[in-house]
Amino acid sequence: MGKGCSWVSESEENTPVSIPQSFIQELLARVDVVDVVGRYVPLKKGGANFMGLCPFHGEKSPSFSVSPSKQFYHCFGCGKNGNAISFLMEHAGMGFVEAVNDLAGQVGMVVPQEDISPQERERQAAAKVKQATLNDVLERAGAAYRANLKAAAHAVQYLKDRGVSGAISSKYGLGYAPAGWRNLASVFPEYDDPQLQESGLVIVGEDDDKRYDRFRDRIMFPIRDVKGMCIGFGGRVLGDEKPKYLNSPETPLFHKGRELYGLFEARDALRSMGYALVAEGYMDVVALAQLGFPNAVATLGTACTTDHVHKLFRFTDSVVFSFDGDGAGRRAAHKALEAALPYATDTRSIKFLFLPAEHDPDSFIREHGSDAFARQVSNALPLNQFLIEAASADCDLGQAQGRAKLSSQARPLWNLLPDGAFKRLVLGELAQKIQIDARELAELWAQAEAQEKRFQRGGGGKPASSHDSLPSASPAPPDWVSEFAPSNHSAPYGERWRSGNSTRGEWRRGNAYGRGREQRPPLPGGPRVAPSTGPDQATRILLSHMAFMERLDNDDLDALVHLPVPHGPLFAWIESQFQEFGPQTWAVLQERVRESEHGAFALQLMRGPHGHPEGELEEQYQELRNILRPMLAERIGTLATEALKAYMANPVDAGAKARYQALIERRNRLLAAPAAPGN
Repeated sequence: MGKGCSWVSESEENTPVSIPQSFIQELLARVDVVDVVGRYVPLKKGGANFMGLCPFHGEKSPSFSVSPSKQFYHCFGCGKNGNAISFLMEHAGMGFVEAVNDLAGQVGMVVPQEDISPQERERQAAAKVKQATLNDVLERAGAAYRANLKAAAHAVQYLKDRGVSGAISSKYGLGYAPAGWRNLASVFPEYDDPQLQESGLVIVGEDDDKRYDRFRDRIMFPIRDVKGMCIGFGGRVLGDEKPKYLNSPETPLFHKGRELYGLFEARDALRSMGYALVAEGYMDVVALAQLGFPNAVATLGTACTTDHVHKLFRFTDSVVFSFDGDGAGRRAAHKALEAALPYATDTRSIKFLFLPAEHDPDSFIREHGSDAFARQVSNALPLNQFLIEAASADCDLGQAQGRAKLSSQARPLWNLLPDGAFKRLVLGELAQKIQIDARELAELWAQAEAQEKRFQRGGGGKPASSHDSLPSASPAPPDWVSEFAPSNHSAPYGERWRSGNSTRGEWRRGNAYGRGREQRPPLPGGPRVAPSTGPDQATRILLSHMAFMERLDNDDLDALVHLPVPHGPLFAWIESQFQEFGPQTWAVLQERVRESEHGAFALQLMRGPHGHPEGELEEQYQELRNILRPMLAERIGTLATEALKAYMANPVDAGAKARYQALIERRNRLLAAPAAPGN
């Protein structure tokens, strides 16, 4: 989010794009999330909402709810939720700007952009036209390659020998580039058109400016983006010539480090099968699809990158990397490990499958069968185990020096993990391998990082002396590490962490050697979910159904806005939004609250286990009334106490006495009244 007033994202060319927040809010107010979701998911009316099978995980009975009143979707099975923009990003694999443009086009809105000059706006418009033109050039070439395949008996025979059926060939749009230097001249009469070179189809000689086709006598694999548009090609020779595979060069459309072959074709299978299978080549993907694994994708002749992993996790929460078991396969796996670690959250699964050195997925399945390969996938090495294996390379764990080397090699990998339970569990596993307490390991790593930062700031890189390794004040480990320490929160950080008068940088070293050993605090079993309170639930109901504000009177609002922080100020903000803009859906209100000082608290409540109350609208309103009743009683009691104090300070003030008596009577009536039906 940029500057509190606009969304800042990146275009396909990684150029920063700023879209005003007010436009996002207006867009969400004009689109209907039911229509947007309904284009991809069959929905049926179910009470106040629409229900369907969740597109984000496999299920047999509908648990996916789309609310027209909130303009929000929510799955009770997997927990996925969001608005129309996030649905296109999560389900259709669009980027943020792409999703906004798609929705804006549906409702006839033009997406404005802040902070860009007319020249930059003109450049972006020209780039968009160029992309569309290059797409058209590549699509025409792809159609020609497919037509050529039908007439090339030896190419068809090659695919048959590899077990590729006509149906799979058609699904992936396979074609053939004939032998010869200028076959595309029959497809593009203006063979000297610069767009043929810019799209990567034609090569222009540096010395003589002669033009010739890049792809010749190769099986052609069109590379498609997530919308199904051709952005490049991969070509494979039919024999043993080199190079075996040839990709399109980097172009305005095609970037090897970002694209995955087969992702467009695999989208539905990724969700139905529950995971993505990342193979090493085009033929692996096509063969796997033929043999029952249509969820396969491949990198494009380059190492796996963070962009690849990020793109995969738009479609699935589980990824299995498949590599040959030889040295090259292991090196590729290490690259994939480093790319995947930053995305290894607590809710995602990442595994590494190593086949025997003599097999690739195609040959393994043909020799052992699909069931055997599926078992290999199920038994693939989990991310934490492969991380430890990679960090243990060339380490003799039977020796102290080997275990210290493991600690040194593991730290940069472990640091790539996002904070969460999984990261903490991996720390514990590494600590067991190193034969050191997890708390000590975390503190040692924190000290090492602090020392490195000091050297970087100093610029000299002076070798550390024995005194350098014992800083006068221990550097603070990551925030979450304090959960492992004793709960003596009144002590300074270093004292809490080291527990007492132990030597700097130690956790009761004497205890570790058996002197005065005492029980260390147990590791936490996991985060606890805070119980939902009445103010919490009232907040959720009013954020979900802001129209209820029209039915609240001044006393109701007075009770809400005078609640303690953080609820009271948030209710005051909701009231101000209602007065200024009228009732808004949660999809719109969510974008407004992000910009406010109450955003973190409001979003936390709506994302929690009790977020987005469900049920008929009148039932939810009655629930709100039942929550308000004790709040009103408490507020009236506070006002009565103030009136009593005023009367006692001035006994002749008959008005204060009357106010006190009236308030007490009103409070008693409120408490004696029956609860609203439904609770």
